[in-house]
Amino acid sequence: MAKVTRDDVARLAGTSTAVVSYVINNGPRPVAPATRERVLAAIKELGYRPDRVAQAMASRRTDLIGLIVPDARQPFFGEMAHAVEQAASERGKMVLVGNSDYVGEREVHYLRAFLGMRVSGLILVSHALNDLAAAEIEAWDARVVLLHERPEAIDDVAVVTDDVGGAHLATQHLLEHGYAYVACLGGVAETPTVGDPVSDHVEGWRRAMHEAGRSTEGRLFEALYNRYDAYQVGLRLLAGPDRPPAIFCSTDDQAIGVLRAARELRIDVPGELAVAGFDDIKEAALTDPPLTTIASDRSAMARAAVDLVLDDGLRVAGARRERLKLFPSSLVVRRSCGC
Repeated sequence: MAKVTRDDVARLAGTSTAVVSYVINNGPRPVAPATRERVLAAIKELGYRPDRVAQAMASRRTDLIGLIVPDARQPFFGEMAHAVEQAASERGKMVLVGNSDYVGEREVHYLRAFLGMRVSGLILVSHALNDLAAAEIEAWDARVVLLHERPEAIDDVAVVTDDVGGAHLATQHLLEHGYAYVACLGGVAETPTVGDPVSDHVEGWRRAMHEAGRSTEGRLFEALYNRYDAYQVGLRLLAGPDRPPAIFCSTDDQAIGVLRAARELRIDVPGELAVAGFDDIKEAALTDPPLTTIASDRSAMARAAVDLVLDDGLRVAGARRERLKLFPSSLVVRRSCGC
């Protein structure tokens, strides 16, 4: 059976192939409603499927958005990737996902791969964008939106949460319960200090503690962002002689690890230990006890990132553009804090 072509659609609709192209691509020229209906009817009758590869070669752009995340196995990044995919689908785009595994070389690998595929734009969740990655973006003159993190190496549009304000809110809430102090589970020593959400969470914790007249000396503990490493840190911390009365964890994954450690050590939460996290991943409502945490509107953030990366004026020299879209954080109160 012969392949149906755009010429076949044009003949059946009684119009030119250019008009068929305008209907399929929704532009660049307008098409009269009646003509559009005839073209769509012909496409349906003939079962025509546009050649997306040919379209991409002609326009030098595809219907793809590249998304690079540190680790989609972590619930927060998995939920964020899903939100981006949904937002992109609403704009008629598809998403390619690459995991950098917190490794700069892998990030550069995916940048080169996605840009070589002529993606419509890149949404980048970069743990610590290095100079090589920044140079790669500059060389391709790519449309890039930073999501969740805003590393110093690239001066581009960023969509982020109020991380400092959210951590301050969680710590303040724990202190208002009357706990003598709140310990903090932050990141590891190599964590970048600028544009990194976990560093901002630590800063928000410090501010709340200082405002309450509480010392932070010796009360900040290092842990990787996942529950497995936080569980090991939690076992050592909670089994020691100076067990804190409350812990603010920089991520919900860390908090889940701490809750597991407390259960194993037979420490009652929240009777003997209060715990709060950050991110409000779906599992936070299902922990035992349910986890008090900080939430942001991930769906709205994903939609904003997709809209920005598809904005034709994003990379226009001298164009006025919003450098930072800051989404508010909100406290989600559950039982782990003592409420």
